Order: sequence, then C-alpha cells, then structure tokens
Amino acid sequence: MPRASKIVKTISINKKYKFNLEIYLGLEDKFSWEIFPHDYNASLYAFSNKDKLNKTIESKHIYEPKQTNI
Repeated sequence: MPRASKIVKTISINKKYKFNLEIYLGLEDKFSWEIFPHDYNASLYAFSNKDKLNKTIESKHIYEPKQTNI
C-alpha cells in the first residue's frame, strides 16, 4: 500500500486511553478507518464503549470541523 493512501494518528480519549488511528484513503471520496489500542485498559474501554468511541472519532478526528476566519 502506498504511503499516501494511509494516515496514522495517535489519539487520546478521556486523557487516559491511547489509540493508534489509521485512516485508509480510497478512490472517489471513500475511506475507512481502524483503531488499535495501546494497552489492555484501552482495549477494554473500546469494547465497552464502541458506539461512543465511534461517534467521538468520527466527529473529532475523521470529519474535522472547518475553521472560518471572520
């Protein structure tokens, strides 16, 4: 896989749980993403709070809000 087709970020949720976020870019505005926990506690958090974690990642890290300069 070419380097430009994957973005890797280290994110922190609740200042306690760390994850590697990998965003796979595709053709025609299609992409997918995966998270990989750094430790056992992060994996338990991800398993217990899957929906909340998905919404947080999509709103803060995937679809970053546009900043307007007014």
